[in-house]
Amino acid sequence: MTDLNTLTLAEARDKLRSKDVTSVELTQACLSAIETSGSLNAFVHNTPEIALEQAKAADARLAAGDASAMCGLPLGIKDLFCTKGVPSQAASGILEGFTPEYESTVTQNLFDAGSVMLGKLNMDEFAMGSSNETSVYGNAVSPWRRGNEDTPLTPGGSSGGSASAVAADLCLAATGTDTGGSIRQPAAFTGIVGIKPTYGRCSRWGVVAFASSLDQAGPMTKTVRDAAMMLEAMCGHDPKDSTSVDLPVPNFEAMLTGDIKGKKIGIPKEYHMDGMPDEIEALWAEGREMLKAAGAEIVDISLPHTKYALPAYYVIAPAEASSNLARYDGVRFGHRASLAAGDGITEMYEKTRAEGFGHEVQRRVMVGTYVLSAGFYDAYYNRARRVRALIKKDFDDAFAAGIDAILTPATPSAAFGLGEMTDEDPVKMYLNDVFTVTVNLAGLPGISVPTGLDHQGLPLGLQLIGRPWEEGDLLNTAYALESAAGFVAKPGKWW
Repeated sequence: MTDLNTLTLAEARDKLRSKDVTSVELTQACLSAIETSGSLNAFVHNTPEIALEQAKAADARLAAGDASAMCGLPLGIKDLFCTKGVPSQAASGILEGFTPEYESTVTQNLFDAGSVMLGKLNMDEFAMGSSNETSVYGNAVSPWRRGNEDTPLTPGGSSGGSASAVAADLCLAATGTDTGGSIRQPAAFTGIVGIKPTYGRCSRWGVVAFASSLDQAGPMTKTVRDAAMMLEAMCGHDPKDSTSVDLPVPNFEAMLTGDIKGKKIGIPKEYHMDGMPDEIEALWAEGREMLKAAGAEIVDISLPHTKYALPAYYVIAPAEASSNLARYDGVRFGHRASLAAGDGITEMYEKTRAEGFGHEVQRRVMVGTYVLSAGFYDAYYNRARRVRALIKKDFDDAFAAGIDAILTPATPSAAFGLGEMTDEDPVKMYLNDVFTVTVNLAGLPGISVPTGLDHQGLPLGLQLIGRPWEEGDLLNTAYALESAAGFVAKPGKWW
């Protein structure tokens, strides 16, 4: 059977159960697709031997009747997840040559469920970026094109390799991480589904840290049903992560009824941004009508502190990054600069970090170190933390008033061309996170669902924000939106 790599997780699971295909056949189909996808630069460390070994083990489990929903399904793993014996560089030069002796909890959970790892995926360095242009491996490229143009487009960031690989059918699904929109923005740019669960739902142990109070792992998939399947396998309490919550993980897929009658969907007035393209505004209006037609009640709400979210995020995230990245000093692991005679430890730190960190990481480390410094700690960092509390209270008040989910655009535009947002004005790039960072600051679950195409034929997504710990309810609302939108567009193959 050809084109097995184009199956969704749910379709592949059903074919495995009915013995129409084997995990080895699925895996080989994906490995063949990866071999011819070099121009996308999505996979950066291929692991075909591990993949085929895991696939054979999965087939044995399936034959024995001892298989979970994710058993035998081939996935791509973002390079931020530590994978035992496989390079885990976080797309940074400073971690060149680092191969962990341990497995991240999320990947261990997936492997325990029988999933197959095809390889590691490209990303922005240390997950810092919105376009996958800060990677030591070079840019990841979207499989989508504008009309008949050949301009290479961004797959979004930081989980750009994951988004590109899933959209191009190189894998059935992929892991991503989301600190300020790094799952949801690339999902919207590439016409796939991406969910960031509630902070604490997925363990952060073994995931290279960017901003510890914001980072959260999640699945990037072709459909909402697939997201529900994969999220259930990724979640679970982990005593190795002090922020991991000890709550039972429901069967998210079983909660996908599509029935949202009587649900209250909030529409925040603050998300009507100046300069937002008419197509995004129109898509948002269509989303409201789709949910209304499905039986939901549409309610206008206010989240008054939204306008402070980006400035607060770009104080808190760099501050935590500065603290987390202090460990990369050339002493214990990763890259160490060559030293001249007479150089001491200070020179080793300086040269190692200058060589190992890219410009965007250096910029954020400097911003973070500045806002944490003695004279500015209260003026910037503590003030940002207070703003964060107010942003969370806005959401708490909306949910307390009976709102079940909040509908917003996922991104302020469709995907842009690589190089179109240059280093000259980093703030322009940061504005890409305008609709997503509030969700991380408040620790809430958020999902991006592809719902339409712009005038150039590029995907556009809508975001749903849910109540904390109620991913099942959020996925069900997303399922209703996905069903109503009927998005089936795929990029034309050029790579």
